[in-house]
Amino acid sequence: MTRALWTHLVKDLRIEWRSREAINSMLFFALLVVVLFSLAFDPRGAFSREIAGGVLCVATMFASVSALNQAWAREIRHQVLDAQRMAPTPGAELFLAKVLANFLFVSIVQLLLAPVFLVFYNLRVEGNPWQLALVLPLGTWALVANGTFFAALSIRSRNRELLLPLILFPIFMPALLAMVLSTTSILTGDSDPALWIKLLTGYDIIFTTVSLLLFDVVLHAE
Repeated sequence: MTRALWTHLVKDLRIEWRSREAINSMLFFALLVVVLFSLAFDPRGAFSREIAGGVLCVATMFASVSALNQAWAREIRHQVLDAQRMAPTPGAELFLAKVLANFLFVSIVQLLLAPVFLVFYNLRVEGNPWQLALVLPLGTWALVANGTFFAALSIRSRNRELLLPLILFPIFMPALLAMVLSTTSILTGDSDPALWIKLLTGYDIIFTTVSLLLFDVVLHAE
């Protein structure tokens, strides 16, 4: 990592360590979704494994929106974003630092959520459990990479909290579908999730590359 990228990343991690604002809000929202779904459906037997993948992915998606908005809202205060625009460093480094920080925050929430999720849905993984360690990071990266880019695109909008989900969710749908189906196939052991894992990998590569190439335009837009 370059020095500028490392500086941005350490700054975001230090701010979050002091406030714990993003992680707390995401964890509370995700826990609420998991508990509500467990009350709405019968979380027992094979049925719990069929819906658990979708519940986990949807809870992560909705919970991440608040953190993605906060990541750029912090930069607006005290004209920090204007200073970053004038800095002699590529905007792609700032973008990548934000993505890495958000990826770390969402991953921490998923790790904290896992024991509660297993208890409420009485889960037993029928497939290869190590594939979950590949599917969840790939899906999380797709979410935070797109979310960070579109949050920066909508940061100057008056209704940015509403605008971000309207832009992000339709574009994230292919990755969400692949994430849900691959997670469900791993939990149930009914099929091989290799095709969905390849789709997630290709999605991550394409959208991360496009976001890195276009972020300078978004950063310096008036």
